[in-house]
Amino acid sequence: MTDTTTIKHQSQLTSGDFTEAENPFALFAEWFAEAERSEPNDPNAMALATVDASGLPDVRMVLMKGYDTDGFVFYSHLASQKGRELAGNPKAALLFHWKSLRRQVRVRGPVTPVTEAEADAYFATRPKQAQIGAWASKQSQPLESRFAFEQAIAKVAAKHIIGDVPRPPGWSGWRITPMHIEFWHDRPFRLHDRIAFDRTAPDMAWTKTRLYP
Repeated sequence: MTDTTTIKHQSQLTSGDFTEAENPFALFAEWFAEAERSEPNDPNAMALATVDASGLPDVRMVLMKGYDTDGFVFYSHLASQKGRELAGNPKAALLFHWKSLRRQVRVRGPVTPVTEAEADAYFATRPKQAQIGAWASKQSQPLESRFAFEQAIAKVAAKHIIGDVPRPPGWSGWRITPMHIEFWHDRPFRLHDRIAFDRTAPDMAWTKTRLYP
């Protein structure tokens, strides 16, 4: 993945003139850096929207674990509800909402799996208890009781008292490559500022449009 520091240095725009931005990744980097300073919890939290086999939308909060000019990355179980839906329809939408800044960023685009090396590298950074939980959880499947889950956690923990915990084969990540990115900033009397960046393919140039609130 591209070093996000490079992206951050591409833009020095202030919140008052963000509609003059020409690079959506640079603008996102600036806004995200500000959110990291101002949000009390999880500035990398984002709503992830997918659709099931019948076309019914699903949305849930996940954590962004990386971003660069290739897209936005998150991780989960492949057999989870989101994993199954992305396997059937590899397109998604994201929404970042930073209440402290009164800002939103919307992202839409196709989804591709991360590489095995990327998944391994990220899994290795997780706390050991989180690694154990990834093995013990049958995410999105029915659970008879909390006690049953705690028993499963204890069994996995007993196997990995010493040494590293490997990544479960059914646990990995996805990258959303944006075809559409919209930046929204609150203004008084609901006269908000909105700009949208669109492209037809990852290697194509962005077009920018200012939108009515």
